[in-house]
Amino acid sequence: MDLINAFMVLMNFVIVPATAYAAQLSLGALGVTMIYGILRFSNFAHGDSMAFGAMATILFTWGLQALGVSLGPLPTALLALPLGIAVTAAFLLGTDRAVYRFYRAQKANPVILVIVSMGVMFIYNGITRLIIGPDDRNFDDGARFLFTVRDFKEWSGLEEGFGLRSSQAITLVVAIAAVMLLFWFLNRTRTGKSMRAFSDNEDLALLSGINPEYVVRVTWIIVAALATLAGVLYGLDKSFKPFTYFQLLLPIFAAAIVGGLGSPLGAIAGGFVIAFSEVTITYAWKRVLTYALPDEMAPDGLVQLLSTDYKFAVSFMILVVVLLFRPTGLFRGKSV
Repeated sequence: MDLINAFMVLMNFVIVPATAYAAQLSLGALGVTMIYGILRFSNFAHGDSMAFGAMATILFTWGLQALGVSLGPLPTALLALPLGIAVTAAFLLGTDRAVYRFYRAQKANPVILVIVSMGVMFIYNGITRLIIGPDDRNFDDGARFLFTVRDFKEWSGLEEGFGLRSSQAITLVVAIAAVMLLFWFLNRTRTGKSMRAFSDNEDLALLSGINPEYVVRVTWIIVAALATLAGVLYGLDKSFKPFTYFQLLLPIFAAAIVGGLGSPLGAIAGGFVIAFSEVTITYAWKRVLTYALPDEMAPDGLVQLLSTDYKFAVSFMILVVVLLFRPTGLFRGKSV
């Protein structure tokens, strides 16, 4: 029975939160890896693209709420998501036309595009904070739990219960649907195959009659959708604060590089590696070990390798190790 209680604690505080966080990182890393694979530069503005997409969705959510529109137990933000994606896509396409297109025409070195993207990042961050403010915004108006710890305890009779938050379940369902749709698009549609061909060999793709500007436009639209989804799901699961998304840039890039830049499957795998590493290393294991071990071996301390304040340091350490020993990542993407 004690082992079951230990497993329930593990589910509550490690497995389920880490899985939801991994899904959010994976969506963010997919956007980074698509830009790197097709447009051939590391987009440091991606975290703030997520913030902008989440902000747009929040504003539409507030508008729908003011009109009395609701999805009942589900957050109204799900209804506002398509509008948020559309605005973000227009914003990113406008940025590409105003900024990146010039450097692409000049065939600028990728390092220059990275520096340009850093400038774009600060502009995005300023625009987002100017519009919605720098404070936390909680916009989840749906049911908080699918089932609570108390309900599970009453049903199971266990000392420890298990509760599943609605935002965690929504994250997993939406992320799985988005990834399946993306892989179907890339592998089954003519446009998706053109994008893959352009990523593999740009010169050969141009000789085959593929329109590079069309590929670029579609890429930015897909990236906008992924960024908005990742930003909104993270905001629903935690809360929305513009500066948080700037901080998320490190684990998102770490996920993309660990999996292999340019590899969509690698971005997903990298997201899970980073998320579970962050959660397990910063979790205090005392409660789990108290159940799992005999009484005389039960720990007195927290059994916590690192404080949660150093969560992003875990991503950084993994990133450094991967860059030193396997720069192409787990799925042999393009080296940095």
